[in-house]
Amino acid sequence: MKKFTFAAIAAVSAVMMFACGNGTPKANLKSDVDTVSYAIGMAQTQGLKDYLVGRLGIDTTYMDDFIKGLNEGANAGDDKKKAAYYAGIQIGQQISNQMVKGINHELFGDDSTKTISLKNFMAGFVAGTTGKGGLMTVDSAQQVAQDMMRTIKAKSMEKEFGPNKEAGEKYLAANAKKEGVKTFEDGVQYKVIKEGTGALPKDTSLVKVHYEGKTIDGKVFDSSYERGKPAEFRANQVIKGWTEALVHMPAGSIWEVYIPQELAYGERQQGADIKPFSALIFKIELIEVDGKK
Repeated sequence: MKKFTFAAIAAVSAVMMFACGNGTPKANLKSDVDTVSYAIGMAQTQGLKDYLVGRLGIDTTYMDDFIKGLNEGANAGDDKKKAAYYAGIQIGQQISNQMVKGINHELFGDDSTKTISLKNFMAGFVAGTTGKGGLMTVDSAQQVAQDMMRTIKAKSMEKEFGPNKEAGEKYLAANAKKEGVKTFEDGVQYKVIKEGTGALPKDTSLVKVHYEGKTIDGKVFDSSYERGKPAEFRANQVIKGWTEALVHMPAGSIWEVYIPQELAYGERQQGADIKPFSALIFKIELIEVDGKK
């Protein structure tokens, strides 16, 4: 059967019979067009209930109310005033059921006791939509939102994963006193396993490396050695601690590098093994710089 769309249905909508109210419209199949209209309407409901429940969060207890809204929307035709109202209802529900929940999870993780202010969210949303009475421009709001979300999220994550940060600081403090370990000004530590004599990378250099990454408790989370193939990238396309080490390593060197959490992934979690605020350890073997050993 050909897959119909709402655009296709519009061609026969003029002859479709809808009854107003909360209930199911009564079918009256007197002609082929009546019958195809009914069949198309029925066919379009495939998977609808799952969509309503799974995507829109509709409680099936209130299906009569859904049908009421459905009938009103279908009978609104090209009434621009009603169309605008229904669009507002739809977007408002998306704000409630999706946007706010997503933002709360982004900011506060699984802490369900915290939430953004819906009142202030809506004040900003309406001002941005109408272009009237805004306390900031849309462009500046984007930057403010990004900066403040980062700050709030970091505080929330630090509360939950603070022990990781403390463990990393304690580890690095003890590690700095070990024989052969040196420290750069930004806090990155390293120990030379093999000193190379090749080219020294710039931060824009293309480097070829073998590496193994571990958490401070010794768990390996990534290894190019295991994959059997070196990695290639620009020295400035990795975490800051890596870049700091690479621009001081002559090609041919093998270092063990100890990276503070703020120069690794900070408050971000990477996969299952790298928790927020984790200090990391890497064995880095610099094979080539810009194609030269």
